[in-house]
Amino acid sequence: MRPEKRVLVTGGAGFLGSHLCERLLAAGTHVLCVDNFYTGARANVAHLAEHSRFELIEHDVCQPLFVEVDEIYNLACPASPIHYQRDPVQTTKTSVLGAINMLGLAKRLGARILQASTSEVYGDPAVHPQDESYWGNVNPIGPRSCYDEGKRCAETLFFDYRRQHDLEIKVARIFNTYGPRMQPDDGRVVSNFIMQALRGDSISIFGGGTQTRSFCYVDDLVDGLIRLMASPRDFTGPVNLGNPEEFSMIELARAVLAETGSRSRLEFLPLPEDDPKQRRPDITLAGTLSWRPATPLEQGLQRTVAYFQELMDAQPHIKDGGVVAAAS
Repeated sequence: MRPEKRVLVTGGAGFLGSHLCERLLAAGTHVLCVDNFYTGARANVAHLAEHSRFELIEHDVCQPLFVEVDEIYNLACPASPIHYQRDPVQTTKTSVLGAINMLGLAKRLGARILQASTSEVYGDPAVHPQDESYWGNVNPIGPRSCYDEGKRCAETLFFDYRRQHDLEIKVARIFNTYGPRMQPDDGRVVSNFIMQALRGDSISIFGGGTQTRSFCYVDDLVDGLIRLMASPRDFTGPVNLGNPEEFSMIELARAVLAETGSRSRLEFLPLPEDDPKQRRPDITLAGTLSWRPATPLEQGLQRTVAYFQELMDAQPHIKDGGVVAAAS
């Protein structure tokens, strides 16, 4: 019998994955971090490299993987529209083939497996807030569909593997998450606003700025994933993980300006195609796991701004880079 639990985290060098690896190591777990570095970064896990219970494996989940583990967190997939629209076919492959390969590995090992799904499965929702029983209002052929439909198909595969092979599955629908180790150029709304504010550039507000999102700090989200993985066998999800406190884009921009002390002005631009007008999770089901986000936006932004400021101080060239259109 192995001395400690072995856990595989695909996409482990990404923003969310690196925080999860860190938390699992702190809990005494042996962590296998798998990433192909398409959007993940070695720097995100560099501080873990010398840890005796940490292994970093460069691998694409579109190809089968043969390792021995007890649990699998399947996080591998670009999560920002800027990144997943760069190669939409590969994005769909990562979601679908990645799910098939990780489910096959879990079936062979008898391992419990968690799928990092997304609030994007709800599309531009006609129900507000969104609970897990809502089937969504989605465009299957739009520019965001490579991600939305890939994640929806992955959920289908997870539940079919449960029905057909009695596999122990968990499915988390993750809402907007932010915090240190976000990429400065990923185009997500929090990182975009912070970088624009720190550079003194105009803050790009798409549409009228009244569209809303709910922002969950990364530490709270990771806690939710770990609680979901440890939940009873029959608690499969899907379960919403996110912060139910809702903010408009204008409110978020003003909060960032206040935290950074920036004098950047707001610039209003056309709303991107299929960009949801509102997004807020109903987390009643997650509450049965004794989980609820604990980090207020002001506190989370303070930590995130400090991270980006430190990054800019260490890498001055970042100050000169343009920020692409925000993805919310």
